[in-house]
Amino acid sequence: MSWSSLSRVLRSLRTLTWGLRGLRVWVLTTFIDFVKCGACVCSPQALARKVRTKWNYYYSLKPTAVSVHEESEMRTVASLHQSRNCSAAKKGIVSTSSEPRLTDQHGKRKRSKEDHGSALDFEAQLWAAADKMRGHMDASEYKHVCLGLIFLKYISDAFEEKRNQLLFGFSDPKSEWFIKDEPQRADAAENRDEYLAANVFWLPPEARWHTINAKAKSPEIGKVIDDAMGAIERENSTLKGVLPRDYARPSLDKVRLGGLVDIISNIGFNESAARSKDVLGRVYEYFLGKFASAGGKGGGEFYTPQCVVQVLVDMLEPYKGRVFDPCCGSGGMFVSSEKFVEEHGGRVGDIAVYGQESNYTTWKLARMNLAIRGIEANLGPRNADSFRQDLHPDLKADFILANPPFNMSDWGGENLRQDVRWKFGMPPVNNANYAWIQHFIHHLSPVGLAGFVMANGSMSTQTSNEGEIRKALIEADLVDCMVALPGQLFFTTQIPVCLWFLARDKKNHKRRDRRGETLFIDARKMGVLVDRIHRELTPDELKKVSDCYHAWKSKDGRAGSPLPAAGGKTNERRARSDAPYHDELGFCKSVKLEEIRTHDYALTPGRYVGAEEVEDDGEPIEEKMKQLTTTLEEQFTESGKLEKIIRGNLKALNL
Repeated sequence: MSWSSLSRVLRSLRTLTWGLRGLRVWVLTTFIDFVKCGACVCSPQALARKVRTKWNYYYSLKPTAVSVHEESEMRTVASLHQSRNCSAAKKGIVSTSSEPRLTDQHGKRKRSKEDHGSALDFEAQLWAAADKMRGHMDASEYKHVCLGLIFLKYISDAFEEKRNQLLFGFSDPKSEWFIKDEPQRADAAENRDEYLAANVFWLPPEARWHTINAKAKSPEIGKVIDDAMGAIERENSTLKGVLPRDYARPSLDKVRLGGLVDIISNIGFNESAARSKDVLGRVYEYFLGKFASAGGKGGGEFYTPQCVVQVLVDMLEPYKGRVFDPCCGSGGMFVSSEKFVEEHGGRVGDIAVYGQESNYTTWKLARMNLAIRGIEANLGPRNADSFRQDLHPDLKADFILANPPFNMSDWGGENLRQDVRWKFGMPPVNNANYAWIQHFIHHLSPVGLAGFVMANGSMSTQTSNEGEIRKALIEADLVDCMVALPGQLFFTTQIPVCLWFLARDKKNHKRRDRRGETLFIDARKMGVLVDRIHRELTPDELKKVSDCYHAWKSKDGRAGSPLPAAGGKTNERRARSDAPYHDELGFCKSVKLEEIRTHDYALTPGRYVGAEEVEDDGEPIEEKMKQLTTTLEEQFTESGKLEKIIRGNLKALNL
């Protein structure tokens, strides 16, 4: 038998092995779904969909992934059996239709991981349509095709909602705005000032969605969309130069483009102003993540995972003052900051947003992303490199949140050797990490706080003067907290990253005096796999990290309550633990400057927090070693038997 034939046989056996292991888990998880179905968690139709999905997924799993799922699913089976008899009453399951709902103790609907509301349906449809275009363009191109159309549909729906409100008022005889003549009513509903006063973009007739949808099947659909984008920019100065206008290019398949228009036409953004912004925000966030995942580095360079943004915002709490991101990407940091203020009953106008982005198309995407939410931001008059052309040279921000490009080598450092920003040392020309850090510090106000993402190497590197810069930062007592994150959080890289938190004023009267101290948090063991290569931090894990930081900073050593929500009520989603801060082996430790010096100014949390305590199982070490040795000997014996069988088979094949 030839070697190539043997290789094919081995590959077939390996594939069969994976398939059988996948079948084993598929049967197990299908059984779980039947148990859930018996507890009225899903309908038979939903169960059938799950069975098909699980088979397609588990059949392709490799052994390493299967073992993780097996263990998880077995625990799920055990827990389901334990709670089966009382699940219907205690879990608040209400079965009023073929798709029952989960409710809490107050009867309100609870959102499960798979329950994303109506928006998820069209998100999946949009992604399927966009995915079909990948054969004709890469992710960095087709994201603008889809997101531009979504933006256009949203502002058109907002316009039509306002127009219908005006027509209703003009048509009601009891209204003080009543207009008897119907043509005059129609003319009055086209009054541009009415829309501007309501913070709604004014759209000329050729830019309204019904005009575009009517031409969806036309070969000229690309030109129709380009003309609509141009008309919107002419009528709304804030959008000038922002919207994509290349839908008529020959390389864009017009049949697929028309199909995408049809799908987007089924999305309703005009239910109410608040809901439409929420739905649109979810679509944007979903698409940004999907494009980042599909596009690899090129498609995801502008996207910071939501869980990473959330932990930065929760720890810094940017509720009032100037917020700055000098590498803002698609503007996710600003959106989360605005959400934080709104969720705690604050005024969005209390924060001023500043940003800068070097990539032209990403800068336009950020402006669109902020415009749909009504966030006023100063992103500069154009895209520009933060190092070579700082568009906010005099800005001193109260909060800086950023995710700069990791280990950027071509940042132009050779032309910036005498820059005023390098107060703590000259950053190397082949790595911009410490140039970014000093750029952030340069823009901090006297009481400012900065939180940003960095590659893990920044915590301990000693090359090219970086160790000396880090030493100067530590001796200046600027480092407030360091957080080590798990790997696989980012779409663009699988390497683990860390979060830096810097404070200009550690003796701020609102917090305890933290001078000479730094908090280290090791979160590397946190996170759950959402697929085979991507991990996310759970809400409980985010809360644990932020609560730890706030408890450490507070005067009484407790995390306490966050900013009060409207009416003086505490926001439940972000309510903090009232447990006092204490060092926790394997997770967190408050470290004095003297101890950091003994570690050669390394800021790696693992050096300080120690190893997590292992619970003693009560078995004497002698008995445990004897048992392990016996098991090892048995495995050696089995290994020898397998080796003989393999050698015999190879001999039979004359190999």
